[in-house]
Amino acid sequence: MSRIGKKTVAIAAGVKVAVKDGRVNVDGPKGKLSISIPKEIVVKVDDAAKSVVVSLVEGTPDNDKNASAQWGTTRAHIRNMIEGVEKGYERKMEVVGVGWTAAVAGKDLKMMLGYANPIMMPIPTGVTVKVEKQIVSVSGPDKQAVGQFASAMRQHRKPEPYNGKGVKYLEEVIKRKQGKQFGA
Repeated sequence: MSRIGKKTVAIAAGVKVAVKDGRVNVDGPKGKLSISIPKEIVVKVDDAAKSVVVSLVEGTPDNDKNASAQWGTTRAHIRNMIEGVEKGYERKMEVVGVGWTAAVAGKDLKMMLGYANPIMMPIPTGVTVKVEKQIVSVSGPDKQAVGQFASAMRQHRKPEPYNGKGVKYLEEVIKRKQGKQFGA
């Protein structure tokens, strides 16, 4: 039995949830999101209680590990979708290094990270990128897309512990190392 899957998901004001043809569609002020439902999961929308109930299909054994995992995962995805279309998600990244910059160029993010050529990253649909000096804000209604884009930015130049240069999350703390000792 999934402890997370048993919990109901509250629907916020201004958010519409619909279940149709094996898909859950969530519509809100920040955008629209959709997810497919696994075959062993049933999703019901309770309009009176303004909540979503996720459960297993009748006859599924309680000890089915895959069904239990899908149950909790589906419930978590639906909760994240509802929160995303209501409030949105945001990750702030910091580009640290002398002469290292980031800028939005059309539908791409252009980063100069100490290489001979700039790094061009296409911005996915539904994700908004804003650059203010060294801080890059990645935001959107889809938690997975925002986190994936921020992680891909970080992968181009991970922060290093000696000088602290690199692309890092704003709240990330880099443990600094001393480096080599010269002379005696």
